[in-house]
Amino acid sequence: MVDALALVAHRSRRDVYAELLPQIESLLSDESDLIANQANISAVLNDAFGFHWTGFYRVQNDELVLGPFQGPVACTRIPKGKGVCGSAWQQAATIVVPDVDQFPGHIACSALSRSEIVVPYFDAAGAVAGVLDIDSSRLDEFSAEDQFWLEKITALLR
Repeated sequence: MVDALALVAHRSRRDVYAELLPQIESLLSDESDLIANQANISAVLNDAFGFHWTGFYRVQNDELVLGPFQGPVACTRIPKGKGVCGSAWQQAATIVVPDVDQFPGHIACSALSRSEIVVPYFDAAGAVAGVLDIDSSRLDEFSAEDQFWLEKITALLR
């Protein structure tokens, strides 16, 4: 089991993700509990990048319910199709938002959030099981690079 992240200082974001992926795989390899795995993924990403908020929402009936996270207090329940998280769930697709103030219907859980990426993860049948939500206090924090790597990471939750 990994008990500390091993990262080389001053690397590109791509290199950090490339170093993190096998460490996350190792963390998850001996654990079958979804909540425990989500907690560790949230901690790893938060520790590596220092995002404002990093965490999961889980599909329960007709809404997303707050799961493990790192950061300030968050919204507890989000309806399907509402905000960035609910929209990513409804579309079953990653959404990158460079400026949350420009996203129609954005749910402001924190006034400090300026940009956001939401990545759905899927169950064995291919249905959206929840989303990984990451907020930054900086505008335009997330790119296609983040999307690529975060989709690889969430795919480990199956």
